[in-house]
Amino acid sequence: MSDLLEVSGVGKSFPGVRALHDVSFSVGAGEVVAVLGENGAGKSTLMKILAGVQLPDTGTIRLDGTPVQIRSVEEGLSLGIALIHQELNLATNLGIGANLFLGREPVKRGLIDEREITLRSRKLLERVGLDLDPSTLVGDLSIGRQQLVEIAKALSTNARILIMDEPTSSLSQGETERLFQVVKDLRKNGVSILYISHRLGEVVELADRVVVLRDGGNAGELARGEITHDRMVSLMVGRDLAQFYAHQPHPPGEVVLSVSGLRTPAHPSHGIDFELRAGEIVGMAGLVGAGRTELLETLFGITPAVGGTVIVEGVPRVLRNPRAAIAAGMALVPEDRKQQGLILEMAVADNISLASISRDQRAGFLNFAAERRLTAEMTERMRIKTPSSRQIVRFLSGGNQQKVVLGKWLAMKPRILFLDEPTRGIDIGAKREIYALMEELAQQGVAILFVSSELEEVIGMSDRALVMHEGRLAGELKREELGEEAIMRLATGRTIVAA
Repeated sequence: MSDLLEVSGVGKSFPGVRALHDVSFSVGAGEVVAVLGENGAGKSTLMKILAGVQLPDTGTIRLDGTPVQIRSVEEGLSLGIALIHQELNLATNLGIGANLFLGREPVKRGLIDEREITLRSRKLLERVGLDLDPSTLVGDLSIGRQQLVEIAKALSTNARILIMDEPTSSLSQGETERLFQVVKDLRKNGVSILYISHRLGEVVELADRVVVLRDGGNAGELARGEITHDRMVSLMVGRDLAQFYAHQPHPPGEVVLSVSGLRTPAHPSHGIDFELRAGEIVGMAGLVGAGRTELLETLFGITPAVGGTVIVEGVPRVLRNPRAAIAAGMALVPEDRKQQGLILEMAVADNISLASISRDQRAGFLNFAAERRLTAEMTERMRIKTPSSRQIVRFLSGGNQQKVVLGKWLAMKPRILFLDEPTRGIDIGAKREIYALMEELAQQGVAILFVSSELEEVIGMSDRALVMHEGRLAGELKREELGEEAIMRLATGRTIVAA
């Protein structure tokens, strides 16, 4: 396979930080190359250089063997390189066709040629497997379909190299599978893809080759036949992680949460029964739509229960709102940290102290000294990497944002902690730190119920697992029973435990 793109000795520094050092790799025509590394490894900087967002300090970039300089996004697009950001860049108030050609509209007799836009849009949508009218408003589409529109937009520029940054982070299982098929079809048609993802299972399925960065430099490459979870993790962190998960099973304590006949608004016909004990880590598995998030939201009072009882430490509780759940000693780290867990335009200190702010008031005024002490304590405990406590949260990495959310709730000293997809979209090193924190909390007697779509995570961190299927509890697996096949059998309804 001939090299379409060659990167040789690329370096980039910012004030006080060396982001990239002597990075080299290549991409063949019609090849899917996964670029992996922990947060801060240099992936984003490298991709921005290739797309023309930033200029390298050193090194050479060649396309078809010819050295090129990519000084702007427009130059990158003219060379056939398009970057699809993790945060989609679409105008939701415009139609699909208008988005595909925004700023590059074909003109006829001085006016935008709507007919030409429609014709071209249909061909592009067909290419990514979308059977939609080009006039359809983008805001009316699911996130998965918007992702495919973003790919079609990139293809409208005749892109030969697509850079995909965490393309499945907000997609359902079905949408993810559709995206995979589009990636495979593009590869067959000669389009090269640079694929960035923290989901190593996706890399195993899609990548022809893996390039791993560590501390801004090359850490190694894996050919198709060498790509395994363990090999990728070892290259990313620089050591062999035979014991990646921190969990050490130990006898649980007293029952702290007892749920009986609980019916959620999302699935009002199914009652759910289970118990949670002090010092226990319980995983909750299930397919998208199984009702896992809805159950946590009901337990935390976001969506009050339709029926059933909840007993917390022997006391029956009516959880009509999150305030009641917090008063009962509960905390919830939500699935979508940016929308529900953080105020992105506020500082680290403001976010960490947000849940406990009423405790830190004196005569109606904020106790800034208490806030500083709390922030310093949680920043150290959570190992949050931030220039200062006044850093705006939006500018932290995904892993550090998640640690801020955790720190906010741990400041309340909860006795029951609900975690919804606690490691989604964060790098392998931050994952391990969160696993270690879960283990530390369990040893301190905190009861943890966590939802995860990563079966390996459920198996690695759970004392036992609850599996949901279409709104009902399909079964429970003890630690010695945990395995992907056993979980999937319950999650797909092939084995349902009678209620």
